[in-house]
Amino acid sequence: MATPKPGSKPANPRFSSGPCAKRPGWSFDNLKGAALGRSHRSPAGKAKLKQAIDLTREVLQVPADYRIGIVPASDTGAVEMALWSLLGPRPVDVAAWESFSADWVTDVLEQLKLPDARKFTAAFGDMPDLSQVNFDHDVVFAWNGTTAGVRVPNGDFIPADRKGLTICDATSAAFAQNLDFSKLDVTTYSWQKVMGGEAAHGMLILSPRAVERLESHTPAWPMPKIFRLTNKGKLIEGVFEGDTINTPSLLATEDYIDTLGWAKSIGGLPALRARCDASAKAVADWVERTPWIDHLAKNPATRSNTGVCLVFSEKSAARGKAEKAALAKKMVAMIEAEGAGYDFGAYRDAPPGFRVWCGATVEASDVAILTQWLDWAYAEATATAEAA
Repeated sequence: MATPKPGSKPANPRFSSGPCAKRPGWSFDNLKGAALGRSHRSPAGKAKLKQAIDLTREVLQVPADYRIGIVPASDTGAVEMALWSLLGPRPVDVAAWESFSADWVTDVLEQLKLPDARKFTAAFGDMPDLSQVNFDHDVVFAWNGTTAGVRVPNGDFIPADRKGLTICDATSAAFAQNLDFSKLDVTTYSWQKVMGGEAAHGMLILSPRAVERLESHTPAWPMPKIFRLTNKGKLIEGVFEGDTINTPSLLATEDYIDTLGWAKSIGGLPALRARCDASAKAVADWVERTPWIDHLAKNPATRSNTGVCLVFSEKSAARGKAEKAALAKKMVAMIEAEGAGYDFGAYRDAPPGFRVWCGATVEASDVAILTQWLDWAYAEATATAEAA
């Protein structure tokens, strides 16, 4: 007997982890105020960029003495800028438990070739022992592992009296999780994640300690123009007032301003976090009552509320990595063909399964409906396999 299809579809079936779903009520009409055709260095262009910075400080609750800059190349560009500009004076500890933070391990150990560097890594779904990290060293880590669904539960593992700098890739955590800026010297993210903005623009947030390092340290390696944050030993303040290093998209800037305005209208940072938590709970409730699926993140305290990663459980019909990968691929294709969910397959390096984006622009009701379609696709796909 065929399994009936769910009676409804998500109002917004977009569950990509980046670029992510646009905010509820989004329309091109919201972008009519963009400074299109104007120079980003014109008064109009710089005012838009400064507005984006000021709204970021307000909504994300960034301390007044921290600098906020818009930089090129998305979150990746922001992290690279920090690594190449700041590292060198102290030993470095790098923690990684998924694909992107593993890239920072490669940068530090193999590209910058820093001699006193250590790595602390864990497999997908786990977290390394952060108690072994030495905060007399500079420390690089991701607050939330986008491809593994594993996050640090809080900033308690970082001492307030640390001697080194903390460099935090927060791209799938900013606006969704409680970033403790008192523990973070460099914080990076991109517009395309929790706020559903457009790609290619990164955000670089610097503490006073990070600024002091920039002004007292000259890297031993050549610095490309796109990474330069100082001139003659002084911070280039314009970068943090809207005078960007390269040409930004003023259309994308307007879109980011629009979604920050939406965030304010619904209650700011607490409301954004609550929306993420509600969507993640919709997935968790489904996992709890569904025997064939499980969270990739083994410890509930470290499970992400944005990129929620799922794998087939020991009770599922699939056995072995290849069989699980084939089943997941088939289920994703079935659901996408029905227009009931897009772009929710696991990251290519992660164990076979699914990654459901639960960022602030996603509705929990849509996530709940997606789980119904996953039940349908699993029943259909496994019944077909058994018949064959």
